Amino acid sequence: MNRAGPSVVAGASQARYRSGMRLDRIFIKDLVVPGIIGINPDERVTEQDICVNVIMWADTSAAARSDDIADAVNYRTVAKRIIAHIEKGEPMLVERLVQEIADLCLEDERVDSVEVSVEKPGALRHAESVGIRILRSRVDPST
Repeated sequence: MNRAGPSVVAGASQARYRSGMRLDRIFIKDLVVPGIIGINPDERVTEQDICVNVIMWADTSAAARSDDIADAVNYRTVAKRIIAHIEKGEPMLVERLVQEIADLCLEDERVDSVEVSVEKPGALRHAESVGIRILRSRVDPST
């Protein structure tokens, strides 16, 4: 399901920095999960595929030095949380789901920023997919 093409991973957004240091991108591409989403009556009872793409900006140098998963943003853990959230939630709007997924990603304090897209394949006739892509950053409490 490479709907968005390589730009989702390779260059959709500008580089991110924290304290003058360039951050790395950790991505989850084309995670497809069946779930309930939508405003139409049939969408409220019939699961449909929901495609999620995530790019998290974080400093991965500690994990690279230690070679220890405890020092890494664990993309498997993040993916499992996203899957569980989609399977138990039943939002009406893609806008809500994409924000909730961004919030899940930002719960890991090592993640500085996150770009999330949520798509509903086949939701519109004559379109492969529709969706929303957002970019959210950690709020600096000192400002």
